[in-house]
Amino acid sequence: MLKRGYHHGNLREALVQACLKLIAEKGPTGFTLSEAAREAGVTPAAVYRHFEGRDDLIAEAARQGYEIFGDLLEYAYSNGQPSALAAFEATGRAYLAFARKYPGHYVAMFESGISVQRTPELATAARRSMEVMERAARELSQHIPPEKRPPPAMFWAHVWALSHGVVELFARGTPGTRSPFPPEDLLETGIGVYLRGLGLIPPDA
Repeated sequence: MLKRGYHHGNLREALVQACLKLIAEKGPTGFTLSEAAREAGVTPAAVYRHFEGRDDLIAEAARQGYEIFGDLLEYAYSNGQPSALAAFEATGRAYLAFARKYPGHYVAMFESGISVQRTPELATAARRSMEVMERAARELSQHIPPEKRPPPAMFWAHVWALSHGVVELFARGTPGTRSPFPPEDLLETGIGVYLRGLGLIPPDA
């Protein structure tokens, strides 16, 4: 039921928040734009002043998510870490923290099927967050013995895949999956095994 006399100070943001709530409850394809309007307390017609369809609304939620994600990664990477390795590990922990604290944004970003190229703003935000991880990997890769050094892009892609896998399987309460170890420990030890294989961490470290 619409709220009589209700006026949004920021209808666009209210719709994004409604979208995030519905994503958490029903998944990214389980609701309609009309439901998002109802959740925000406005008529469906009002939604079309800001979004042409549900995918555009989800794309905006994803854009906001990438902005938050990029800020968290940047802070983890730059916040006085004593070494390239510490900065690299901090970005992995930030990845887990983001997935837990912003589940609706995470789903909009990675599980909605919305391309990061849908809008220029979304593409820019996504690229910025990836650049933080690339930068961390590039700096750390310089410490790898040349004969074992993969291209920096491959290096960060490997660790991104590991981080994303831990998040998907064990950090978000996926039904039917359970780990005997905390996700942070899984990520840290997994990265450790990988980095030892590349000669970045001594075997007895």
